[in-house]
Amino acid sequence: MTIPVPLLIVDDRTANLAALEAVLDSPDHQLVMVQSAQEALLALLQTEFAAVLLDVKMPDMTGYELARLILGRKLNRHLPIIFVSSHRTDGTDVMLGYEAGAVDYITKPFDPTVLRAKVAVFAELYRQRHALAAEAAELRGQNERLQQILATRRSSGPSTRN
Repeated sequence: MTIPVPLLIVDDRTANLAALEAVLDSPDHQLVMVQSAQEALLALLQTEFAAVLLDVKMPDMTGYELARLILGRKLNRHLPIIFVSSHRTDGTDVMLGYEAGAVDYITKPFDPTVLRAKVAVFAELYRQRHALAAEAAELRGQNERLQQILATRRSSGPSTRN
């Protein structure tokens, strides 16, 4: 059984959160939905997320500002951020999103299959990263046990046989 991958969804509008929840809700995901930058920053202090889906226009700060704050924290510097916005311009907003550190910028209305596929990539990367970390920890433990065995043999000196 796979552990659900935590995803942070940030949007000030309840209807947008509900729409994203309808698209991404599955046993494979643990959705954390918040409506402000402050709530998002607090959630990031409590949980390691696989990805953040972030609205551009919010009342307390822009999504671009929040993305910079998120990625400015050493622990989150590689956290994938996907902007999901209905704000359309001549492409300037998309470029601002990438400049803020986003890995993607999706405009509404979006194809749910495309969004699920994009999120699935980051969910799989999250799972692989955690699997590798667990394997590395296991190898470190084995190495420590071998080092202890070698140290014990060295300290007991050469064996004498008759």
